[in-house]
Amino acid sequence: MSSFFKSITFLFLVIIIKHNPINAASITIRNNCPYTVWAAAVPGGGQRLGQNQVWTINPPAGTAGARVWGRTNCNFDGSGRGRCETGDCNGLLQCQSYGSPPNTLAEYALNQFNNLDFYDISLVDGFNVPMDFSPTSNGCTRGIRCTADIKGQCPNELRAPGGCNNPCTVFKTDNYCCNSGNCGPTVYSRFFKQRCPDAYSYPKDDATSTFTCKGGTNYRVVFCP
Repeated sequence: MSSFFKSITFLFLVIIIKHNPINAASITIRNNCPYTVWAAAVPGGGQRLGQNQVWTINPPAGTAGARVWGRTNCNFDGSGRGRCETGDCNGLLQCQSYGSPPNTLAEYALNQFNNLDFYDISLVDGFNVPMDFSPTSNGCTRGIRCTADIKGQCPNELRAPGGCNNPCTVFKTDNYCCNSGNCGPTVYSRFFKQRCPDAYSYPKDDATSTFTCKGGTNYRVVFCP
């Protein structure tokens, strides 16, 4: 093959890969709440979502340690700086870091062991917005949902403006935070687990809280499903 045709072929492949990222994911984020939610994503940034509004992010293949969450009662100026009552990420509309508890989390890692995606809903940082996190393609159908009235039923010692804190945030002790790796369920983690059985209730709650799909699956996150 001539060098000219090799160059054309290479450019063609680059265009295909650029516009069809191998095993990348599309995540559609919808707000069904009767109030505004400022969606946040790392990677991805942030977006104000009124009721029934949608925002789509496209994290690349291999993304790990990623999350989507909702922020509530936010005020931002024209430069995208301000503050949220829950889920705030250093006062920025376009999040570059994780949010402050309490915030319900949709966590994921793409194309990991055996080319599998791993995804979960976590209450390890507490709860602020009801959430559904579900695959939408690739024959993967196991969705996760946490819609209980956790804010209304929150134990007094965990109550926070706009949400319900996880005990690690409040008490900062090892039996709740699992910093040493030696921890188990507590009366507080059971409060979360009883109401949202598929969600992480404490940091070592892996067995019943992590789900997988084949790499290349698309997902949706719905606030107030």
